[in-house]
Amino acid sequence: MSGHSKWHTIKHKKGALDAKRGKLFTRLIKEITVAARMGGGKVEDNARLRKVVNEAKGANMPNDTIDKAIKRGTGELEGVTYEEITYEGYGVGGVAVLVETMTDNRNRTVAELRHLFSKNNGNLGEAGSVAWMFDKKGYIVVEKEAKSEDELFELAIEAGADDLQDEGDVFEIYTQPENFDAVTDAVKNAGIEPQAAEISMVPQNYIKLEGADAKQMLKLYDALDDHDDVQKVYANFDIDESEME
Repeated sequence: MSGHSKWHTIKHKKGALDAKRGKLFTRLIKEITVAARMGGGKVEDNARLRKVVNEAKGANMPNDTIDKAIKRGTGELEGVTYEEITYEGYGVGGVAVLVETMTDNRNRTVAELRHLFSKNNGNLGEAGSVAWMFDKKGYIVVEKEAKSEDELFELAIEAGADDLQDEGDVFEIYTQPENFDAVTDAVKNAGIEPQAAEISMVPQNYIKLEGADAKQMLKLYDALDDHDDVQKVYANFDIDESEME
């Protein structure tokens, strides 16, 4: 796939901008609150909370902000109650789109997402309409300079990874969700800090877009990703880097 920009390549570039804008903090605070509500406020006993707290610390979120988010989740502090809802739809060219949200008002969220889809030549679909096109997997991105492909492949496979792919300037490692922590730990123990490491919804195949369709899809992706209630957007588009520029 070298020379292409799949949706997650764009997502990680966009993530750096989100961090600067403060959007990352908003997402992490919501995730901390929901994780604490679902599994309790003790980081050592709640794997989901532990992961997001580590992300928050990595993004330099103040400890006080983290503590308050946890306490809102456990009910020790008053706060908004969020529910997790995943919406499904289609972008231009039949691109499949999954949108994970955390919202305190599902009627508002679905109305606003429907508007964003229709405004950008897409449409919101029924539950189950596109989810089957994605697989839940661990996804780890490593810079090419960190290790040779053979060394990284051996390290990852021995730790339980399914596959390693060469994506131009990075390697992408895929795992089953239950093996994600072990593979991530193995990569870090080898002295490598991943560019990204997360449980993700990975498309089974990609739809190539060009020209006006590519531009329209990126507008939809950005509009959804910028929405305050949206935590993550997954899609199966693939665009040449020359088109991106």
